[in-house]
Amino acid sequence: MFGKPVCNQGCRVNTKDNPNCFCGLIPPPNGNRKSGLWQKTSEIVSSLGPDPSKDLRDSFDTPAGLTNLGATCYANSILQFLYMNKPFREGVLSVEPDVLAKQPVLDQLARLFAQLHASKMAFVDSAPFIEALALDNGIQQDSHEFLTLLFSLLEQCLSYSKVSKARTVVQDLFRGGVSHVTKCSKCGNQSEASSNVEDFYGVELNVKGLKSLDESLDDYLSVEELQGDNQYFCYSCATRVNATRSIRLQSLPPVLIFQLKRCVFLPNTTTKKKITSAFCFPGEVDMARWLSDQSKSKLIYDLSAVLIHKGSAVNSGHYVAHIKDQDTGLWWEFDDEIVSDMGQHPFGGNSCNVAAKPVQNVPAGQSCFSEPDGVVNGNHMNTGLHASSSETTTHVQTFSSSDAYMLMYCLRHQTNGHRKAQLGSGGGIPRDGNSISLQTDAYLPSHLLKEVNELNKSYLESCQQYKTKKEAKLALIAERRQEVRSVISEASVQSSVESFWWISVDWLRQWADTITPTIIDNTPIQCLHGKVPVSKISSMKRLSAKAWNTISSKYEGGPELGEDDCCIVCLKETACAAVSADSYRDGRTSMRELAEAALAGKCPDGPLYYVSKAWLSQWIRRRNIDSPCEADTGPTASIRCPHGALMPEQAAGARRVLVPENLWLFIFKSANEVKPDDMVGCSVFPSDSEICSQCCIDLSEVTCMEDNLRDFKLKQRQSHEKLAFGKSIPLFSRNKYYLLPSSWLSKWRCYIMAGGKNASSTAEPDYLNSVVESLKCEQHARLLRRPPNLVRKRGAILQKAPSVDELTIITENDWTSFCKAWNGIEEKGIYAEIDSSNPAEDCLLGTLEEMPITEENVNSPDDANGETESQGPIIKTYPEVCEDCIGERESFELVRKLNYCNEDICICFVRGKEPPKYILEGSANILEPNRRISKRSRRTSYGNSVNLNVSGSTTLYELKMMIWQSFGIVKENQILHKGSKIVDGETATLADMCIFPGDVLWVTDSEIHENRDIAEELSDTKMEVQQSEGGFRGTLLTSNIPPTQRNQRILVNSVRRAASYVNLETTLVEDLRHARCHILWARLLKVCKEVASSTMFFGTLREVSLLFCYKQSYI
Repeated sequence: MFGKPVCNQGCRVNTKDNPNCFCGLIPPPNGNRKSGLWQKTSEIVSSLGPDPSKDLRDSFDTPAGLTNLGATCYANSILQFLYMNKPFREGVLSVEPDVLAKQPVLDQLARLFAQLHASKMAFVDSAPFIEALALDNGIQQDSHEFLTLLFSLLEQCLSYSKVSKARTVVQDLFRGGVSHVTKCSKCGNQSEASSNVEDFYGVELNVKGLKSLDESLDDYLSVEELQGDNQYFCYSCATRVNATRSIRLQSLPPVLIFQLKRCVFLPNTTTKKKITSAFCFPGEVDMARWLSDQSKSKLIYDLSAVLIHKGSAVNSGHYVAHIKDQDTGLWWEFDDEIVSDMGQHPFGGNSCNVAAKPVQNVPAGQSCFSEPDGVVNGNHMNTGLHASSSETTTHVQTFSSSDAYMLMYCLRHQTNGHRKAQLGSGGGIPRDGNSISLQTDAYLPSHLLKEVNELNKSYLESCQQYKTKKEAKLALIAERRQEVRSVISEASVQSSVESFWWISVDWLRQWADTITPTIIDNTPIQCLHGKVPVSKISSMKRLSAKAWNTISSKYEGGPELGEDDCCIVCLKETACAAVSADSYRDGRTSMRELAEAALAGKCPDGPLYYVSKAWLSQWIRRRNIDSPCEADTGPTASIRCPHGALMPEQAAGARRVLVPENLWLFIFKSANEVKPDDMVGCSVFPSDSEICSQCCIDLSEVTCMEDNLRDFKLKQRQSHEKLAFGKSIPLFSRNKYYLLPSSWLSKWRCYIMAGGKNASSTAEPDYLNSVVESLKCEQHARLLRRPPNLVRKRGAILQKAPSVDELTIITENDWTSFCKAWNGIEEKGIYAEIDSSNPAEDCLLGTLEEMPITEENVNSPDDANGETESQGPIIKTYPEVCEDCIGERESFELVRKLNYCNEDICICFVRGKEPPKYILEGSANILEPNRRISKRSRRTSYGNSVNLNVSGSTTLYELKMMIWQSFGIVKENQILHKGSKIVDGETATLADMCIFPGDVLWVTDSEIHENRDIAEELSDTKMEVQQSEGGFRGTLLTSNIPPTQRNQRILVNSVRRAASYVNLETTLVEDLRHARCHILWARLLKVCKEVASSTMFFGTLREVSLLFCYKQSYI
């Protein structure tokens, strides 16, 4: 034990049987471990949590970001746009504190703007503002709708302020005027409503089929012809006449917002699709030529922000905002928490990661509808070029984007100023935590400045606390590592005369690998005598006195186990156990030969004893061990009867064998060492022991009962041979028959056919009396099931193959025999007779072949040759069939089947030929409820098949999308069949088409339409069943404003947007308001219904439903 060599850190792992090996307790000098003391420093630091100093804002020149709470990027992009607009920011921050206290949304917005302005963090938590609006942060919404509703709410909140620049800041900055002009083509007069000017806060422009902002504006202001059903009622002409309708911009706000309608509604699928074509827009635009008042020669607007929706799907994606700093002229990308410098161009120019190529310079006032060669669809481009000042025609920069969703332009006098001191002049934020510059402080109201300073102070304190905690942790790690290396280097005992101490390996490992180890614990290596046993040599190490003193003085504990603490008693016991094990192995080896001879029937002369044959066979096969074990017990347990005597050998498991006396004594001794005084499992049965007489009698009675049961089953098979073997019975019109449930006959057939080990486990069928009564309804005492169908085949009348739930026809003799054997009453049977108008059926066909009653035999290929007539005979029953109860039961069963959820149906893809017969008929038979259905796709000779998980409410459109995903067949090419019937449509559900769980449908590929990627369709349609989006319903953006006080512009904009989504070209706003066009109201009602039934992304259409309320008020 002590003679093992001292290791010099040369082992790859720690050697267990060498108490002098300390290798592997610590990693190599440059190594590390996954956890504990030797973990990577970076991982140890990460366990302290995130470092708050990483979120420190570098400079006030860099704007702060906003946290994304899940799906709030749409709100973050709008909030950043509003904050970066200086007049709006100043207006919100100038609201009186008492007004803010009464308006929680406005209060949170002011706090958010103050933190964005003066916070020392790189991003600000937007949760308080989102919670104030009661928004669901897990649902993606439309940013334009959010902005529209937010403007409406802020107008109401700011109206309570007495500060002039705050009270009307929304209207002053974002409100413009528009009129809808209707002109009679006959008399030339304009409608009364044409002179009305309506407010707008954003211009919604079409993108589909248009390539530039100029084209979209021309389309927005284009003239619409009102003809046919849309004729206008002219009061001057006193009749409906052809007219023109157009929109005129009467006034423009300082901040002009264009919303690009990239989402189109698909009526066929009630889904939406995003238009991803490239769209050109200039860096500056002269809006004078689009104004109705042409008195102004120029009205220049500069691009100040671009809101981008990334992703090809309408219902998902991500919003980012590119916004121009009005003070510095720099563009910034706001991507939630991350804010990136884009330089002097909206899309970053050469500094942007997105590929950019120059776009041609376009003279001001000209259209850029022709896309330049340098534009690539889907990428953000910029010119990077400026016009020459020597030219008379001014050139402007033109940009192109396939994801731009909103464009914001500012009137030029607001964007060409020099860099102001409010933002950007404060320089960088010092890392030592000094206060914000005075110029920045002066920008904020005192109550908000105090709050921001407190937040900054708390944040800096958390940074300092983390730094202190990190330094203390790293110092402790370094100290502990040095301690472990020092002790391990001194642990080895170098000479035989040097004193040493024993220590537990388990404790030593945790001490060497734990940052804060426990006290010394040597109890696991102690024996019962308080010493060190030799058997624990692999669980302890021999430690030098110097190393032991270092550890014990610091960690205490114990007990102390030195070189004189080796246990002599345990050493002697171990030696004795080794000798005993050798003796047992030798004895068992010699006894095995006797046992093998006993199993072979070769026993020497002398006393013999009975043991279980199965037990002895297992004993021989078991490998040699050092001492008796549990398997050595019970050599006679299976041959001892309950009365304590020898069990008859005919009993189950009672086979035995005689063994010689010396083998029996060895077995008996081994069994008693494991389980002493076991009189049941180790009873002594000499060769002359008598068999238990009581057990012999009992065994004879059981044998007699089994013989009687076998005779009964044989008699049943012989008496009902055709029913027992499933053979068809020829039927005749003059004979008397009875009906029995097919399920009862199936159970009876299993019972009489069972034999051997299955005979006792097969259940008996129920008594016929209760079975027959269950076939009758309680109310009318009539038959609850319809009789089976009959067919004529080769001149004979046969019953079609019955299913489990149907009835089977049996002869009168079979019924009489069943009543005697199964407790039935002959008079209460279900009597049946065949009503046939064909006298030829009365002929006895003695040569009729007997055949199994199976569907294959009934519906054989001979049917196609006309051997089976189209209509079989009719069965009359007594009592009669109760159609009322059967109809009610079938209706209930149909409803239950159609109201299924998460069940499987089988879809077979058939390539270019008729499907197999079982597929055509598969839909008629519902799969058994307990039948296992494989989820994997299977390849067969005719094509592929797959099981799809569906519900009764699954639409055919959703099913076709699943088939597209499984087989790659575009939904337009799918021809879906159930049996021989084509299943068509997309909006109907599986329940509407009577498709049940387990049905087998088959599909073919028409190959008419071109294949395309399913990702296009899946991006706009989620296959799982979802709740319809409610937009901002239930939030403070809608519920907090009484409907009677809601701004009418929101109503009109929502109606116009809804109409455009369902491809209804209508801008008849004044007719809508005066309710003079009944056809228009019918069309708008259609809009409301279609929009309400679809899961539209712009979900807040509560305003649309208020149309009829407004209609009543105007009438």
